[in-house]
Order: sequence, then structure tokens, then C-alpha cells
Amino acid sequence: MTQTQQMPPAGVLTGRAKNLALTGLFLSMFVSMLAMNVVGTSMPVIISDIGGTQAAYTWVITATMLASAISTPIWGKLADLTSKKVLLQLALIVFTLGSALAGMAQDPTWLIVFRVFQGLGAGGLGALGQIVLAEIISPLERGKYMGIMGAVMAVATVGGPLIGGFFTDTIGWRWNFYVAAPIAVVAIIMLQRTLHLPTLKRKISIDYLGAVLISTGFSSLLIWVTLGGQQFEWWSWQTLAMVGGGIVLLALAVVAEFKAEEPLIPLTLFKNRTFTMSVIASLAVGLAMFGTAVFLGQYMQLARGRSVIESSLLTMPMMGGVLISSTVVGQIITRTGKWKRYMIIGGFGLLAGLLMMGQLRYDTSYWYVGISMFVLGAGVGMTMQNLVLVVQNTVAPTQMGAASSAVTFFRTIGGTAGMSAMGAMLAGQVAQYIKDGLAQLAPTDLKGAEVLSGGVLPKVSELPAPIREVVEASYGMGIGHIFLAAAPIAVIALIAIALIPNIPLSTKSNSELIAEMQAKRAKNAGSGDAAGDTETDAERASDPVLLDASTGSITLPTHRPSNAAGSKR
Repeated sequence: MTQTQQMPPAGVLTGRAKNLALTGLFLSMFVSMLAMNVVGTSMPVIISDIGGTQAAYTWVITATMLASAISTPIWGKLADLTSKKVLLQLALIVFTLGSALAGMAQDPTWLIVFRVFQGLGAGGLGALGQIVLAEIISPLERGKYMGIMGAVMAVATVGGPLIGGFFTDTIGWRWNFYVAAPIAVVAIIMLQRTLHLPTLKRKISIDYLGAVLISTGFSSLLIWVTLGGQQFEWWSWQTLAMVGGGIVLLALAVVAEFKAEEPLIPLTLFKNRTFTMSVIASLAVGLAMFGTAVFLGQYMQLARGRSVIESSLLTMPMMGGVLISSTVVGQIITRTGKWKRYMIIGGFGLLAGLLMMGQLRYDTSYWYVGISMFVLGAGVGMTMQNLVLVVQNTVAPTQMGAASSAVTFFRTIGGTAGMSAMGAMLAGQVAQYIKDGLAQLAPTDLKGAEVLSGGVLPKVSELPAPIREVVEASYGMGIGHIFLAAAPIAVIALIAIALIPNIPLSTKSNSELIAEMQAKRAKNAGSGDAAGDTETDAERASDPVLLDASTGSITLPTHRPSNAAGSKR
């Protein structure tokens, strides 16, 4: 083999350069997850300090999740059209500025506005992190790094609330928002110095209409499922307006995406069975990941009477399951190339974990609660990042951004919608259980029960013993029941995973695939239309690629030349 043949293609990172770039990438992922989770335990104090209401509390959380979910496919599509490095740095800057300005909030409106900016940046970091990883690492080797990414998310999810509680109790809640800044600056500098990727130079055609229709359509449905049953009745004119309007907007979005030159979410991706089944499974994984993180905290505080910090520590088995399973299985996938068996095991873990959590009550043994959380976390760890991995393994190199971000988008949508539906179910059940429980108490034991009126979350530690037991029993049973109600979603995820084709993982990164496509195009440049007869389906779905080896830049013409093979199709 000659020295020229041993050299990697232009724009392909190897060795120390690759490791340094990955460090910057994981730092950017960590800072976004840390900053999104650090305020969770402090939010009641924050809202009270700036004069907010329960409605403001809801919108502070909802606005961030909506912005993150809706912006994800936009960031992903832009990654297919322009510099991924610049986009990743831009997302970091938007997120950091949003966090810093949120920390200066003097009223609820200010906080909500800049939490939206946080969400926009978080959506970009979540999508672009996986897209850039695909650019650097081959699918076969990527299993290991997807595991590390899952571990980073787990550490940030556990560590965030602990750090937030410490800051709030010592130097003030505003530092919950400022903590991200120094880490983000380090990440930006590292990415600038180490991340060198080939840039796709092509005519940029932004699908503005699709972006508006998809964003407003999903926003309408998510706002409805978030506020329904709390701000208005499920069966009301608001429901008709939000659900009807959302469905009409999404139907118009489908029409717009078919006609768009560069669709935000290419509908042709749904012809790929791996992509479609992964999207369905991701909806369930999102519900398990986001829903349990919220309701396990409520279980520990309202059903077991634990403090905020104690709740964070007691839910560590869940994150431990995510961390251990994602890391270990990622290493095994990289070494063996086998992935499907572990995803199916993860699907069973999701189902078993939800069924076990469905048995929770206020007096359930902590060892059983811990094992249940670990099993559920292990199921999430084996499936969450690997669903993105198998999609990236099957799509064309020029659709990597759109496909990766779409899976993340639907996972967030599933988590947000599922969390809201589970919350509405919990509120209704707990109200009835408390009413029934109080009716069984002696009149002398009802002193202090008036604090439960109006649906306000009680401070369990301040309640009289008989009433406290009723409240704890009600929340314990209610939270157990919502986990049990979520179990059928895990069955759907398991079926979807089983239907994903067992395609071997590629040994080439996205940069290498693009460079290989360039070489093939150059070789066949003089053969005319005949080259089209030998193209694979993946190549046929993408645009022609030309690489300038001297600069590492890739040029993609916007339109493919028609040929005989294409016209027959």
C-alpha cells in the first residue's frame, strides 16, 4: 500500500485530532443538559422570588420544551445545507446567552422569553451533537461513543438538580443559570481549534413555509396537551381550536413538504423502514425518559415525604441504569457489530420497568423502588441513543442531519406529550383518592384539611399525621397507576424495534462516505448517463457530490441531471 493510499481523505479526523474534537463535542452536550436540569429543584423558589403564579410556573417549563422540540428539525436541516461546526457553535452561543439573561430575570415574562432562547439553543445542541458525531465516527465505532453520550446525559440529569439545590441554598438561584457560561466558553474554543469538517457548499433553499407550519402545528397540539384539564376543560372550545387548528396546520405542512425543494423533514425518509420504526420507538422512549424523571421526583417528595435533595439522590438508580447500560452496551456493539439483540432487550427492559413501577405505593420498600428504577433506566440506556445510531447507518450522507434530528424531535414530542397526559391523569386520580381518604377519617382528624382545597400541592411535612398519610397514600397509588397506564406504549416500542431491519453497521464515517462518493463521481465523470444505472438507492436519494481535495470543501449541485435510469422510475 502506498503512502498516498494510507492517508485519510480530506476533512476526515483521526487520532488525537478526533479525540480532542470529541471532547469539545461532549462538553457542549454536557453543558446543555446540565443547564436544563440545574433549575428543576429551584423553580418553586425562583417563581416565588420574581412574583410568578402557577400559570407562570407551567409556562416557564413548557416554553423551553416547546422551543427545544420545534427547533430540532430546523437545526438538523441546516446541518445538511451548511457548516455543522458553525451551527454547533451558534447553538452554544444562543443557549449560553439565553441562560445568562434568564438569570437576570426580574419578572416571569422576562424569564419565559429567555427560557425560550435556552430551548432554541438546547434543540440545536441535542440534534447537532449526534450529527457531528456521525460525521467523525463510523456507525460501527459510534456505538461506543453513543454510550458515552448517554452517560453524559445521565450524569448531567443527576448532577444538575444537586448543583441547583446547593446554589439556591448558598449563593442564590441566579447562579443556576450562570453555571453554564464558563463550560460553554471552553467548549466553543475547543470546537474552534479541533473540529475541522468538510463543508457542503450548495445552494441553500430554506423551507420557510414548512418550518412555520410544522412549528405552529405541533406547538398547538403540545400547548393543548400541556394546559388541557388545568387551564381549561378537555372538552371545550379551546380544545376544538387547538386540536383542530393543529391538525389542519400539519396537514398543510405535509403538502408543503412534498413541494419544497429542500423539505425540513423529507417525507421520503418514511419510506425507510428503519427510520419509521425508530421514530415510533422514540416516542415511547421519550415518554419513559422525561416522564419518569418528573414523576419519580413527585413520588419521593409527596408519597414518601422526602426533601428535594433527598429525592434527587433516591432517583439515582434510574440514571445509574441509563449510564451503565448505555456505556456497556455501546462498547459491546462496537466490538461485535451486533446491535439488534441489545435493543430488543432494552425494549423488554422498558416494559418490565414500567410494569414494576406500576406497583408503587406510598409504603413500597425502597429496595424494590430502586430495582424498578434501575430496570427502567437500563431499558432507556439500551434504546435511546441506539435508535439514532441505526437510522444514521441507513440514510444517505446528505440526509444525515434531517434524519438524526427527526428522531430526536419525535422523542422530545413523545416525552412532552406523554408527560402532560400523565400529569393530567395523576391530578384527576389524586383528587379523587384524597376525597375518598378524607371521607374515612374521623371528624377530629380533619383539622388542617383545608390546606388541600384548590388543588395546591401540599407541603407534606407540615400536614397533621392522619391527613399526611391520606395524601401520601393518594400520590403513591396515583403515580403507580400512571406508570402502569404507560406500559402499553412500551409494547408498541418493542414491536417497532423488532421490525427494524437487522442491517450490519457501516465501518465508515459520514465524512468518509462523502469522500468515497466524490471519488466514484470523479471516476465515472466521463461515462455519461450510464453511471446512473450502477447507483445504490442511498446514492440515488442524494445529490451529486464533488470534493475539492485541496480545501476539503464539498460542492453539491442543487439538481441532479436526468438520465435514462431515473426516467424509468
